Amino acid sequence: MTDIVHELIETVTPYWEAEAEIAKRFFENAPTKDAHIYWLRAQIWKELHPVDGYFNGIHQELVNMAEMFPQIDKTVDRHHFSFQMKQMLEEFEHYVMFADIFEELVGRKIDVDQDPVQLPEEKQLQALRQRYVNSGSAIDKAAVLFTEGGGAALFREGAKVKGGKLEQMIAKAMQIIYDDEKDHFREGARESAALIKASADAERMKAAIRDVSRQRVSMRLEMFRSTLSERDADAFIAGWQAKGSGLANRSH
Repeated sequence: MTDIVHELIETVTPYWEAEAEIAKRFFENAPTKDAHIYWLRAQIWKELHPVDGYFNGIHQELVNMAEMFPQIDKTVDRHHFSFQMKQMLEEFEHYVMFADIFEELVGRKIDVDQDPVQLPEEKQLQALRQRYVNSGSAIDKAAVLFTEGGGAALFREGAKVKGGKLEQMIAKAMQIIYDDEKDHFREGARESAALIKASADAERMKAAIRDVSRQRVSMRLEMFRSTLSERDADAFIAGWQAKGSGLANRSH
């Protein structure tokens, strides 16, 4: 691991651990049916609308890929196209699993036009990502991609859920998604680090990483109606930051 990759991972780790702590507290506190429905509606929306600025919703991405198909090995690299296909399949399979859990809870078919919901903090997260993606800076854009998924922290904690049929469904889905996504952040860090040519680039990227990642924490606080306050979350993050060197090796 290069020094800059290590620095990027250490920069983001406290925020991802805050996401993990929010999920851990939620699942350990015997959430009600309504609480489960609330976070599932929000997470289902997220699965149907992958990170804005790179992916524009599964439907639109599939439309784009259909238009690209005739250009494979002409203007479109087949390896890139294959990667996109696999990524879209993963995202859709994640939606399928959460929709199955939702239907188990509510006892009816999901209404894909009404049930998924974009919560206010998620809207702010999407707007923030768009500002960075559209800034004209490759550094900013890479920071958005690197922070996408929160290091799979939610799924790491969700995979530990114990209990009856519902909990088993949640744990199984979370484990599958964690296995799909647990190594994405390392590749994202390597790709981001490759763009850094000067110390100013590194500082700009780390500032963007902190900005987007802190908004992700607010998004999770809202999604899980956390017992943590924003102030508590900041204190938790500061505690991780105070641990200093070695976070990249000890986490994930």
